Amino acid sequence: MAGAAPAPRGSPGGRRRLRDDGVRTATSAEQTKVEDIVQEVFDAYKNHHHIPQFILQREKHFHYLKRGLRQLTEAYECLDASRPWLCYWILHSLELLDEPIPHSVASDVCQFLSRCQSPQGGFGGGPGQHPHLAPTYAAVNALCIIGTEEAFGVIDREKLLRYLHSLKQPDGSFLMHIGGEVDVRSAYCAASVASLTNILTPALFAGTAEWIARCQNWEGGIGGVPGMEAHGGYTFCGVAALVILKQEHLLNLRSLLHWVTSRQMRFEGGFQGRCNKLVDGCYSFWQAGLLPLLHRALHTKGDPALSMTHWMFDQSALQEYILLCCQCPAGGLLDKPGKSRDFYHTCYCLSGLAIAQHFGSGDLHHEVVLGPPENRLQATHPVYNITPEKVVRAVMHFLQQPVPSLEPAAE
Repeated sequence: MAGAAPAPRGSPGGRRRLRDDGVRTATSAEQTKVEDIVQEVFDAYKNHHHIPQFILQREKHFHYLKRGLRQLTEAYECLDASRPWLCYWILHSLELLDEPIPHSVASDVCQFLSRCQSPQGGFGGGPGQHPHLAPTYAAVNALCIIGTEEAFGVIDREKLLRYLHSLKQPDGSFLMHIGGEVDVRSAYCAASVASLTNILTPALFAGTAEWIARCQNWEGGIGGVPGMEAHGGYTFCGVAALVILKQEHLLNLRSLLHWVTSRQMRFEGGFQGRCNKLVDGCYSFWQAGLLPLLHRALHTKGDPALSMTHWMFDQSALQEYILLCCQCPAGGLLDKPGKSRDFYHTCYCLSGLAIAQHFGSGDLHHEVVLGPPENRLQATHPVYNITPEKVVRAVMHFLQQPVPSLEPAAE
């Protein structure tokens, strides 16, 4: 079931360019253009490094992130409705780099996120904005990364539970916000925050797992809603939500494994989000992060072909793509060569790099770190995408508190 290990890079079965069979299309032309740019990066590296050494520019990334937490340029004005996301992307990147967050900065983030919390429950994209499940997920993750009593105390769990119920639909799905759209992201965001804060109840998620399973299509991946094209981001959200709900068995795991492993690009080494799309550094997490979840699900089913040292993708090839093609010389990471750096891609490129470096946990932990030992990142939890220690701390903290009752208080 797990299949053969990937061929070494540079071997006949390793890095392979697109073959368009003599039929040139807009899609094949774009793919060839990206491969040409990536080839230039690989060649330049080979010509300038007699002893190959892949270096993670930790210090430059740290300074880029540290500046962003305090001050952003006008270019980020378009993300005014995503400010909790900026907090999460930066804080998670810093924790992966094992850079401590000063207490004063952590406290400022807590106070800012408390102003993003809506009186109706949940978090908006900024102070005074309507609540929305995406920034709610980002805010809860950011607060769990900080992991202090002040951070945990920001979250109004009773109002959050009421807010999640207000978004729940009769078919098991969730709205992203009141009057908004339904898709798999909302199910994951709801399951993630509910499980971290101990407000997950059977009533809240009745029918949700079955609805997510209907979003798996003929390709094997998961679309935004039933009947839509399979997409890496939606597939991750769907599978991670089912892991939280302990319902992964509802999916066709064999078909899903075939789809996601086929998304790793044979030439670049990174992942694409959909069939016939270009490589993008952010899918280093959204796609590669699926493989630990699938490994666990297949292990639970007793699959005898599973490796006990490696995930079912070329971990070294992904690290090579991220380290050579996705690092901005001034700090920060990016989609692909020629693109601009941003905090979103910094977060998910580093998250994917962490997934590629760390296999398993505990006694089964095995590391594959390309380059010097200093390249090693902290591991990330493949369901929540914060470090495993922060997940445990949050879960243990909120388990000490009862699940809020939604019954009206007795007079």
